[in-house]
Amino acid sequence: MKILVLNCGSSSIKYQLFEMPQNKVLAKGLVQRIGEKQSQALQTLNGFAFKIEEKIADHEQAMRCIEKMLTDPAKGVIASLSEIEACGHRVVHGGEIFTGSVICTEEVVREIENNAELAPLHNPANLTGIRAAEKMFGDIPQVACFDTAFHQSIPQTAYLYALPYEMYEKHKIRRYGFHGTSHRYVARAAAEMLRKHKYSVDLITCHLGNGCSVAAIKGGKSIDTSMGLTPLEGLVMGTRSGDLDPAIIFHLIRKGYKAAELDNILNKKSGLLGISRLSNDVRDLQQKEEAGQTAAGLALEIFAYRIKKYLGAYLAVLNGCDAVVFTGGIGENSSAMRRRILAGLENLGLQVDDNKNMAVIGKTGEINTSGARIKIFVIPTDEEGAIARDTFALASEKAVVV
Repeated sequence: MKILVLNCGSSSIKYQLFEMPQNKVLAKGLVQRIGEKQSQALQTLNGFAFKIEEKIADHEQAMRCIEKMLTDPAKGVIASLSEIEACGHRVVHGGEIFTGSVICTEEVVREIENNAELAPLHNPANLTGIRAAEKMFGDIPQVACFDTAFHQSIPQTAYLYALPYEMYEKHKIRRYGFHGTSHRYVARAAAEMLRKHKYSVDLITCHLGNGCSVAAIKGGKSIDTSMGLTPLEGLVMGTRSGDLDPAIIFHLIRKGYKAAELDNILNKKSGLLGISRLSNDVRDLQQKEEAGQTAAGLALEIFAYRIKKYLGAYLAVLNGCDAVVFTGGIGENSSAMRRRILAGLENLGLQVDDNKNMAVIGKTGEINTSGARIKIFVIPTDEEGAIARDTFALASEKAVVV
């Protein structure tokens, strides 16, 4: 079965075409700057690139552009769209309703719309992609895979904020968590590495990229995670502040800042970029630190320190664990950052083998010392592959995937 996986943003569509159940990627691509004067579409296949540069007015036209690239006689991979039997969609916010991936029905679409106020930058764009795909493909199954779904097993003690309870009753103010597809994928992969059933493992999974989150997983299910109502809470990130005293906001408002301005600062001008005033990229900051720029080193230390605090907290919540897992662009590729995060945690059972750590870059591996109490894994995430597998299961059996 050929399955198209779509990740739609407000001005972009990322996509991958899979052959399932072989989990084989046939092609992948990106349409960006949708609605601008000069849009761009790029598809890669077996190392060869296929580029289109023209004005792409909307997502419907972007989908037609994807059709053109996938079916091109010389550079495409299928003869016609009729070969595609299902579409899987990344949807950021599923609220409290969705605990797993589901086939899109009118009711599901309404719930995604209802949750748009919780993810105003993402859910409307995700819905646009679903509707464009429905128009293009007709009656084939459209499957919604939610970033929040994996974290719906978190108990009230972890997801409720200490606000007046009516804030939750009236406005659904609570911790939802994100990166759920990634946390679920690496948790299942870690269970296989540990030779345990997926619901018999206790893990701490660290998704570290431009956006970062940590999850505490008990018996294969998420019981806490660092992101909250929005992806702003938790770790220091590329441009997001992470945790801070909420009274800072009121203080800055009294200083004359507006709500929209503070929203922009906390989400786009803070984090590694805000501290260093140099870059939001760990690779750049590591180079600048080596060149003697102390602000770069400070930003990296703060980044690592916040992750270390969450590791300690979640080790306490879990009463120990089987493994700590690193994934995401930083987690998979920066051995130096992994070493910085884990330094000084030996008494907690986290002992890094420096040679193994240096050797595991962008691939699956175990980096703890032999005999260490807690395993330390690096597992490259595959969110698109996870969406493709959910879509295949649902399209084949019409069941909810958890």
